[in-house]
Amino acid sequence: MIDSPAPAGPAIIVAGLTKRFGHFTAVDAIDFSVQRGEIFGFLGPNGSGKTTTIRMLLGLLPPTAGAAHVLGIDVARRAGQIARRVGYMSQHFSLYPDLTVAENLDFYGRAYGLRGRTLRRRRQEALARVGLEAQRRQITASLPGGWRQRLALAAAILHEPALIFLDEPTAGVDPVSRRSFWRLLYDLAAEQTTLFVTTHYMDEAEQCHRLAFIHNGRLIAEGAPGQIKQTRMAGQVLEIRCEQPQAAMAALRQAGLADVALYGRRIHAIAPDLDRRLPELSALLAPAGLRGMQIIPPSLEDVFIANVQ
Repeated sequence: MIDSPAPAGPAIIVAGLTKRFGHFTAVDAIDFSVQRGEIFGFLGPNGSGKTTTIRMLLGLLPPTAGAAHVLGIDVARRAGQIARRVGYMSQHFSLYPDLTVAENLDFYGRAYGLRGRTLRRRRQEALARVGLEAQRRQITASLPGGWRQRLALAAAILHEPALIFLDEPTAGVDPVSRRSFWRLLYDLAAEQTTLFVTTHYMDEAEQCHRLAFIHNGRLIAEGAPGQIKQTRMAGQVLEIRCEQPQAAMAALRQAGLADVALYGRRIHAIAPDLDRRLPELSALLAPAGLRGMQIIPPSLEDVFIANVQ
């Protein structure tokens, strides 16, 4: 077992954390740590074990094996102490649509034990932080999607937690609202609030201080985005522009390039020593209307796709 960390230690320490459901292993002996004040991205395909991990860290699901400490609290022995010290923003909007913005925050504040002047002050501070002061009397159901996410964040920070879990916080939100939301997250991190974020958006993953990739319940990569791109990319990335992308992808796969993906109208092919095969590939792709190709630095999405296939 892990010794409880000192107050200045990591916000999360996970060692050999495992969860089995019968014969199925949802999370398989994972190890990672999250430093205080950082934005930690937790990435993986659907069904990879992300939500199960979060539920264990929140104290909602007991681990089968291994250990985890959240803000110094042993999740297996003192799970009941975690809820009031962390914030949680779920993937699905969970506030009450028929209440006003202020009424929702009052409800959640009382659930966290806030009362009277303290609740009113925290509510006003949360509304000011997320930019919803003018909407405090508005019915929640009438809010646009981006504003609903802001309200959900306000509810998650109302009790001033040291750690916030955000599960796909910007799913279905327009790009402008996503950028605005991430500015709020960076402000929180600058004040030493720790953020544990799951996301499917690779541009958001690039903004995290550190990342962990989970696949089939196992951790397959951990580190800063740049570090992961340097150490987890087995090969070069060839970007291809052509008139018939589907025909080009089929030709590339027939030539033995297994890691081929479409990015809009462009193709990314990943393999070792692609720079030496450019003449060969140029001739191969000519029938598909080749317009140009070049070796490019890998994106985080390239690395993610290459490691989870």
